[in-house]
Amino acid sequence: MTEMVYGAAPVQGGEPILPKWWRTIDKWTLSCVLILFAIGLLLGFAASPPLAEKNNYGAFHYVQRQAFFGALAMLAMLLTSMMSPVLVRRLSVLGFLVAFVAMAFLPFFGTDFGKGAVRWYSLGFASLQPSEFLKPGFVVVVAWMMAASLEINGPPGRTWSFALCIAIVLMLATQPDFGQAALVLFGWGVMYFVAGAPILVLVGMAGLVTFAGTLAYSHSEHFARRIDGFLTVEVDPTTQLGYATNAIREGGVFGVGLGEGEVKWSLPDAHTDFIIAVAAEEYGLILVLCIIMLYALVVVRSLLRLVRERDPFIRLAGTGLACMFGVQAMINMGVAVRLLPAKGMTLPFISYGGSSVIASGIALGMLLAFTRSRPQGKISDLLARGRAR
Repeated sequence: MTEMVYGAAPVQGGEPILPKWWRTIDKWTLSCVLILFAIGLLLGFAASPPLAEKNNYGAFHYVQRQAFFGALAMLAMLLTSMMSPVLVRRLSVLGFLVAFVAMAFLPFFGTDFGKGAVRWYSLGFASLQPSEFLKPGFVVVVAWMMAASLEINGPPGRTWSFALCIAIVLMLATQPDFGQAALVLFGWGVMYFVAGAPILVLVGMAGLVTFAGTLAYSHSEHFARRIDGFLTVEVDPTTQLGYATNAIREGGVFGVGLGEGEVKWSLPDAHTDFIIAVAAEEYGLILVLCIIMLYALVVVRSLLRLVRERDPFIRLAGTGLACMFGVQAMINMGVAVRLLPAKGMTLPFISYGGSSVIASGIALGMLLAFTRSRPQGKISDLLARGRAR
């Protein structure tokens, strides 16, 4: 009636998407990711020419491919970071289902590219590793299940998430890809802990992992060979670990100089799994510490913003994504310095690989979307009100 007499009030347009995105995004995390990608390109110029020469390509063939895949990854990250958490969840569920089906068909249509593990689909012009795209979708789906279980009369989301986690771990172990299996199990454990898991359950999970590792060591030659190589006192200097260890030692604090490193001519995976050895040899401890600081800054900044988040789904999903991102980097660098057994895991945004860099871009886009500033009170204020009642 008021509108009939006085006329309808003019509709106020909302804030444009780009200004709102820039105002609410965590610029520190975004900057760290961009710097990591730039470092990856820089190291690609040093690490990839030997492999390109061996395969009769131009000297910077792999750098150009990495730049192309990286551009797609940055675009995917920016577009995903502009989405609402609800839209991220919906698209993640669809993406997870596609990646899960793709992984299920790997034994029939996948290839190992001579590496002994069937993890990829050969597309002719490139390869596709479904497990890389499965991880961010898995985190979001599990967070959705666990958040639903926290509601009154909610479904048994924790039980469902555990069953899903075990199914994926078994699929990865049969490839075999024990590194990714351990990373998926770790991500689930972190989210389960944040969701309020009893400590006895976590202790039981640790025991189950130990038993599964013992079983894998007894029945998998691939797994046993890597464990034995890790536990051996003397490192064979002609193995990948031997080359990487020597390169890190030769690099010292300041490195041997740009283009002066030798490890890239010996390591077949110098541009992927052991790229941190190239960084340590040519640029020294200084660059390695900078890389570690960038990864740590992404994780810590994200967790600090998630602590203030009141939505349990966003808090769980963001925590899982941040911790898996940081632990994957830690595992890759830990293998290079022989703190961990060889895993065949890439260094996010730095190692060469289309599937790895694009999936990492999607995962960090999700994390940036979940950690954007929102008009809400702090969770501490909500807890204070609850105690006051």
